[in-house]
Amino acid sequence: MKSKAALARIIAALKELYPEALCSLQYDKDYELLFAVRLSAQCTDERVNKVTPALYERFPTLESFAEAEIAEVGAYIHSCGFFNSKARDIVLCAQKLLAEHGGKVPGTMEELTALPGVGRKTANLILGDVYGESAYVCDTHCIRITGRLGITDGSKDPLSVERQLRAVLPPRESSDFCHRMVLFGRDTCTARTPKCEGCPLRRDCDTGKAAK
Repeated sequence: MKSKAALARIIAALKELYPEALCSLQYDKDYELLFAVRLSAQCTDERVNKVTPALYERFPTLESFAEAEIAEVGAYIHSCGFFNSKARDIVLCAQKLLAEHGGKVPGTMEELTALPGVGRKTANLILGDVYGESAYVCDTHCIRITGRLGITDGSKDPLSVERQLRAVLPPRESSDFCHRMVLFGRDTCTARTPKCEGCPLRRDCDTGKAAK
């Protein structure tokens, strides 16, 4: 298990690297973030950001999404992959938000994960970015890097990683920490060829120290 001192150094180093810790997905409305995260499954945020402007122009309100033909939504998001299931989830989610939540994105884990296509990763992101609550967004970057660092035990199971992070990460740091994991995973600790040489976290990284 990573010591508190080492974890504090990792958190501080990431803050210095990425002071703003912003989500990469672009959105103006809360439900747009919810839909964008659904589109990002098995797809890059960069690709999603290229697709959503036209999508949100064609369907400018939650009501228009709820009334949309699934096939038409699918045509707009085709390049994001798995477009049939994603389009269906978006339309059904819009309908449920209007019918059960007054058109607002709910603010509890239970309510969010009851929405079509919304799992714990998406729900955590919404809780952190929309509601400012503690959130543990365990995407592929977070799972990979926390395992390499030795913060978690190397499990690939998102729920297991989330539980381990909840046990050690200060709640006030959790949401920004996970955003920084994404940025760090793109810049330095990449999936295939991590840049251990010169990595600012190497001092406290189990994998980095073993590579010496």
